[in-house]
Amino acid sequence: MNESSGVLSLFFQLSNMSLSDPFLSIEGVTFSYGNGRVILNDVTLSFGRGQVVAIMGGSGMGKTTLLKLIGGLIRPQKGRILFDGTDIAKADTQTLFRVRRKMGMLFQFGALFTDMSVFENVAFPLREQTSFDEEMIRDLVLMKLDAVGLRGAADLMPSAISGGMARRVALARAIALDPALIMYDEPFAGLDPISMGITAQLIRKLTDALQATAIIVTHDVAETFAIADYVYMVNAGRISAHGTPDELTASTDPYVCQFLKGLPDGPVAFHYPAKPVEEEFGVRS
Repeated sequence: MNESSGVLSLFFQLSNMSLSDPFLSIEGVTFSYGNGRVILNDVTLSFGRGQVVAIMGGSGMGKTTLLKLIGGLIRPQKGRILFDGTDIAKADTQTLFRVRRKMGMLFQFGALFTDMSVFENVAFPLREQTSFDEEMIRDLVLMKLDAVGLRGAADLMPSAISGGMARRVALARAIALDPALIMYDEPFAGLDPISMGITAQLIRKLTDALQATAIIVTHDVAETFAIADYVYMVNAGRISAHGTPDELTASTDPYVCQFLKGLPDGPVAFHYPAKPVEEEFGVRS
């Protein structure tokens, strides 16, 4: 990791802007799918440059929907999504293409192209989005792979590397264009403890080196709290709590306590709503 840190310091250009500058803000956003069920209800979030911000909460609470909204894949019924001064909610197709070049995405489980080598996977966005010559692409790809510790695996196929290594290749691909915003959808899912630790530290180091804004959607508390600057907790379509990891750890909010401690019962009930047991089985008291 020390050599990779040196490469990061050498090749990534740092920004001089304050970490507190709101680079991305979601303001009063409401979104529902075609069935009318409200997924997000008047939510507001803010993300500063150079920050690792986590969005946490139970399954189906709208976390991944937030990433889709930020990427302009879907549009809210209400509210604004301001990315570096551009309202993504109102952007036309050409503007969205331009804005997305400033974004990187680490998909759940990596989503590598299985018929491409590690090198070609990382080179893909460079070939698609730039006019760099092959020598420049080679240097950039090897630099990104070195940053995640996998320069020596450049010629391997995805089937020849572990799941943890594949996730790191996907991360190298996500930063290929030096994005200002990197979104991580469940980056720790399915990883062993060593790979989880490596991935978490890479997210932190790359965010610091690029002075990017990192958004992590995850259920993994320990790894996320070790690297996050700020955390939003989503429940029932709203932001139920937010703060630094230390502030949330000290919180007495029932939902926060249940989520962080993994309690089986609480605001999120163990039992799905049903008839009383006595009525269901015809038991008379």
